[in-house]
Amino acid sequence: HVQLVESGGDSVQAGGSLRLSCEGSSYTFNSFSLAWFRQAPGKEREVVAVLYTGGINPYYTNAVKGRFTISRDDDKRTFYLQMNSLKPEDSGMYYCAANRVVGYPPGEADFKSWGPGTQVTVS
Repeated sequence: HVQLVESGGDSVQAGGSLRLSCEGSSYTFNSFSLAWFRQAPGKEREVVAVLYTGGINPYYTNAVKGRFTISRDDDKRTFYLQMNSLKPEDSGMYYCAANRVVGYPPGEADFKSWGPGTQVTVS
């Protein structure tokens, strides 16, 4: 397991951008596949993006393809979600998650380590 803490959530206008960050605690951070999930009020938590280890292409849910980018900086034990052209439907609580082994397509059950969440509101 790895302890994770998100930051960067905010309220923005539609069309704007945000960058979320997630800092991890593990010395073996570079061995984890990393993900961002989100949950809107009254809806189930859904996967947004996953960055796999081993050179596998990142996974993005269709709703964010071309607008969001997931990346990592293992030296800082931090990964990011750059969100551009934000829409009101992108609003929700955003969670980062990590696990050493993640399936494809990814699902919530693949991840054992979770951050507490950061709120994104797009109006």
